[in-house]
This record gives sequence, C-alpha cells and structure tokens, in this order.
Amino acid sequence: MNQLFDPRQVRRAFSRASASYADAAKLQHEVEARLLESLDFYEEGRAADAKAPSVVVDLGCGPGSAARAMQQRWPKARVLALDLALPMLQQQPVEGGLARTLARVGLGQRTPERICADARALPLADHSVDLLFSNLCLQWVEDLPAVFAGFRRVLKPNGMLVMSTFGPDTLYELRSAFAEADAVPHVSPFASIAQVGDALIGSGFRNPVLDRDELVTRYPDLPALMREQRAIGATNALHARRHTLTGKTRFAAAARAYEQFRHGDQLPATWEIVTAVAWAPEHGVPIREGGEDVARFPASGIPVRRR
Repeated sequence: MNQLFDPRQVRRAFSRASASYADAAKLQHEVEARLLESLDFYEEGRAADAKAPSVVVDLGCGPGSAARAMQQRWPKARVLALDLALPMLQQQPVEGGLARTLARVGLGQRTPERICADARALPLADHSVDLLFSNLCLQWVEDLPAVFAGFRRVLKPNGMLVMSTFGPDTLYELRSAFAEADAVPHVSPFASIAQVGDALIGSGFRNPVLDRDELVTRYPDLPALMREQRAIGATNALHARRHTLTGKTRFAAAARAYEQFRHGDQLPATWEIVTAVAWAPEHGVPIREGGEDVARFPASGIPVRRR
C-alpha cells in the first residue's frame, strides 16, 4: 500500500522549524485557544469528586503551550506532551532537579512529561488516558480510522477526545496557483468534516460534536506565505512531492497565478478548521475492523470459574 505522506519528511520539517515555530505559528495558537475552551465540556455530567482528569495527553504538542495550559488547569494531573519531532520537545522549558523532586512528593507544581512518539503508534497503556487533546496534528495522518482506533484504545471508557485538523478548503488559493505552474502537488489533501465524523463513529466514539470554521491570513506576496510555512514546519511532505527545489520559473508562474486572489495590497490564504469533541465508549461497544464488528472487554472483566 502506497503511503500518502512521508513520515520522515514530516519529522525533519518540524525538527528544523522547532526554534522558529512558537513565534511563527499565530494561526495554530489561535485555534489552540479555541480548542482549550472546549475543555469546559469535560466537567459536564461528571460527579463533583471526579471532575479533574488524572492523565491528560497533548498529542502533536509542539513547544508545549497547550500542555502547560492544561497542567495549570489541572495541577494534580499527569500531563503527557507527545510529539513526533524531538527538537520540538526540547524547546519546552526544563525544570531543575529540586523542582522535579518537590513535584514528585506533592510539594511543587507538576510539569508536563515530554515523550517523543508517533500518533499512529501511541506508546500508552490501554484505557489509561482521561483526556486526549490534539491541535492541528492529524492533517499529517492519512489513515484517520486507524488513528482513532488507537485513541479509543488508550482512552478510558467515557474519556474525552478534543481535536482539530485542517479541512479540504485549506490553502485552496495556493493549491490552485501551483496547479497552474506545476504538475506535481504542492498542497496536501485534507479530510472533510464528514470524513472526520464518519471515522470517529466507525471507531466507536459516541456523541461526536463537530464544527467547521474558516480563518484567513494575509501576506504581501507568495514568498512571505512560503517563509511562514517553512518557519512552522508545514512544508510539502507528500510522497509524490518533487524531491528537488521548485525552480524559479515554476515558482514565478505560481506567484503570477496567485495574483488573481489579491485584495488590495494583500494576498489571502484560507484555512478551513475542523474541530471535534467526542467520548470513548464503554467496554464492549463494537468497533469496525476489516469489515467486521469487533468488541473488546478488559481481561479483568472476564469471570473466572473456580472449583
């Protein structure tokens, strides 16, 4: 089976962008702030003594701003900050030995634990996570049903998934401009809100609530847009990408084609944002795997007949 994305290129691009990401990722920070507001739903419908999650995961955490925000929100929780690019994790502040010791014995503020991991193979125990948060990470994953099945595996029953990703109208201007200049794709395809919802339901998640929004960023010219994308690591990671630099002639042709979208002295770039909140089901709810419904139960729940 041919892969759509090259995971090694994704890792390289975000590793190179680790030092510039925090300052350049204005759009990502705005979506993150909106997604963090969705955490208010976590407390709804829960007992007064069970409002705070004990284990929280920030998947695709980057420099870790969301992980730190969730650690402040739930000081006693164990917050795991996961990212594919190790240099991104290394951008996060490191607590000194005394601070770590105090946190372990309950006398100091806990800090997120950094883990270098792939969203497609989470190194987490089954049913160990209360809340899984992922901001603008899943657009780099081509098999959403498989990833959501992994999310369901690690989430506790009634655990909460909060996520955002890009929709198919994202960067349609850039996609159109390069299509006129080059036969090789320069912009990734993105899953629609319907595809995200279908993948969640097919993976057994219940009561999914999805939303779609559009944000527009503006640039004086095409090179400014491309510089920002490189600064946040959002470069072309398609297997079908051209493995050499885009030539001056092709780039100039794309820049001319992009001019049809100009408003005044600015070029717009459209971002379709798909967000979703969903809950992991109880044990035994079937999941669709390979065309069959498969139900899982914890081994501890199987009665043992003793003689």
